[in-house]
Amino acid sequence: MSDAEHASFTFTDFALSGGGSLPEVTLAYVTRGRLAPDRRNAILVTHGYTSGPRMIEPGAGSSEGAWSTLVGPGAPIDTERYFVVCSNMLGSSFGSTNAASIDPRSGKPYGSRFPKLSVVDIVTAQKRLLEHLGVEHLRLVVGPSYGGFQAFQWAVTFPDFMDGVAPVVTSPLPPASDRVEGLLQWFDKDPNWNGGDYYDRGGVHGTLTALRVDTLARYGLADSLAGQFPDPAARDAELRRIASEWADGFDANSLFILGDAMGRYDVAKDFHRIKVPVLYVLSRTDALFPPSLAPGVMAGLHGAGVEADYFEIDSEHGHLASGADGGKWAPALRAFVARLEATGGS
Repeated sequence: MSDAEHASFTFTDFALSGGGSLPEVTLAYVTRGRLAPDRRNAILVTHGYTSGPRMIEPGAGSSEGAWSTLVGPGAPIDTERYFVVCSNMLGSSFGSTNAASIDPRSGKPYGSRFPKLSVVDIVTAQKRLLEHLGVEHLRLVVGPSYGGFQAFQWAVTFPDFMDGVAPVVTSPLPPASDRVEGLLQWFDKDPNWNGGDYYDRGGVHGTLTALRVDTLARYGLADSLAGQFPDPAARDAELRRIASEWADGFDANSLFILGDAMGRYDVAKDFHRIKVPVLYVLSRTDALFPPSLAPGVMAGLHGAGVEADYFEIDSEHGHLASGADGGKWAPALRAFVARLEATGGS
């Protein structure tokens, strides 16, 4: 039986960093473990661009890699010692307020009228959730890919709220390509797209599935499936099945909302604000955030006076390595948590 608990938290009048506000915000989240009486034994796990908070569930799967081997009783993120929270990002598609949500002011889905978010807004909403849960301090913020953006952002926006951060298969800057422009090349051709107002037009499931197949192939999932599906045709069919199942539950507008926020994300200029140790983790075969990023990132952190260590996952699983090869970097994560315990209090 899973010890994971699902819930949601709603609050009102959320001011956005770029101006404007959301009249109502709901964040879906998953927790494991129990909050200690001193309210300081919490770890925040931040999920990737297209995954969600179920990544911390036992046996769960997600595109950026399920972390069920890293989170649990006796695991590096030990649910017998820690209260572990994974919040679905504001703007994402697994229960949090996004473009498919009803705007209370109009009674209709936000659609293309959903306001612009920043990664600062996403982590600020998470802080509201943690305060609601009674968390007064975090041992660690850790997450892969877009979750790594959030971990870095937490360290510069709320530098006193945690003992350390571990950004994984990620960067303090977004990928070089324009995510929104790339997405438009897929969706503008879909007759139902209508600039993002497709909720009463039958949706864009086919295009979303095709995009997902392309994305998962670039992440390295086809190679990861080779052992289980040696026949190329069977492997392609499984890749499409996984993509279609994901498209059943993910809203295309969330790709644009989070992609736009990603395009304006930059914490490299704010390294001087980081006050806590950083464990920076990349995958040897990740084409999205390759190990060639490490020297520049580490030099920038050290130059700003940040205590930072680097670990490279020796994995063939590309961008999915943090979950697919969780065991290969689990000792580094376990050692980092132990170090934070020793310096931040048990």
